[in-house]
Amino acid sequence: MTRIRTENLGGATAWVLHRPHPSVQGLVRQLGVIGLDVHEAWPELPAETIEADFIFYDADMGHDEQFPWAAGQSPMPMIALIGSEAPGRLRWAMQMGAHAQLLKPMSDKGVYAALLVARSNFDRAKASEALIADLQTRLSARQTIVRAVMIFIMKGKTEAEAYEFLRQTAMAWRVTIEVAAERLVANYSNEKGTDDVRNIDPA
Repeated sequence: MTRIRTENLGGATAWVLHRPHPSVQGLVRQLGVIGLDVHEAWPELPAETIEADFIFYDADMGHDEQFPWAAGQSPMPMIALIGSEAPGRLRWAMQMGAHAQLLKPMSDKGVYAALLVARSNFDRAKASEALIADLQTRLSARQTIVRAVMIFIMKGKTEAEAYEFLRQTAMAWRVTIEVAAERLVANYSNEKGTDDVRNIDPA
């Protein structure tokens, strides 16, 4: 389970991507009271925002080109500033990867909660992405091992003998079984007759 971080936000950096408006100044002041270092930008975010801790963005007039990253791929929590509930604008705000939202007209209410919710959702999303990537890597490695074993089986080995030969090959090369399997499959597929292939030929 992802731990929810509720510690002090003092010192964090936030960028507010919104056209100049009196209500934005209220948001900026409240972020300052909380302890954040706040910057404003419009009509697009500068490249240095890649190092920001939070991004607040206008969901009513925003568009993809304002961000220096692909939609949904922000490297920090994103908080949508929503005034219009038109389905198209809400859909775009979600596609950009909103981790929390604040409704317009904005006030000093709910800003701290939005920060915590956004960071929690962002952390949870990143943890899920890391888990999925790890599972995909493991699945790919297992499939490669199976393919390597099949190479030996086609050369007349039993399944048990093929697995054992793969294990011995990995030990001889001083690599993991997954790496050994990847090398064997690549060499077999390329049909280059490399030294690696000749050295592991079980026939």
